[in-house]
Amino acid sequence: MVTNVTNFSRSGLYDWMAQRVSAVVLAVYFLFLLGYLMFNPGLEYAQWRDLFSTNWMRIFSLLALVSLAIHAWVGMWTISTDYMTSMAIGKWATAVRFLFQAVCGIAMFTFFVWGVQILWGM
Repeated sequence: MVTNVTNFSRSGLYDWMAQRVSAVVLAVYFLFLLGYLMFNPGLEYAQWRDLFSTNWMRIFSLLALVSLAIHAWVGMWTISTDYMTSMAIGKWATAVRFLFQAVCGIAMFTFFVWGVQILWGM
């Protein structure tokens, strides 16, 4: 049986809700960017920079980054606990699962910090 030691939200309902809410935020962000690109066909760097230099777009992008991190964490945690079991991997399943989750967590944190630096470092 898999324990909730590495699950931050501690409940399947919260995981499900976090996954759905983060998916909606990411979809709205993607659709906004797609619409912006469609309504600005001759987009140049200056326009793109001006869009991302406004505070509302930086906050919207930060919300999308947080949603991406949450969405990815729940997905990776679910994959690791569903498929990295002792039946599938063997006696080292717990160690492999922990290593996989640690690498994913460090990568997500690194990408998040990098994204924040890009957004707010202009």
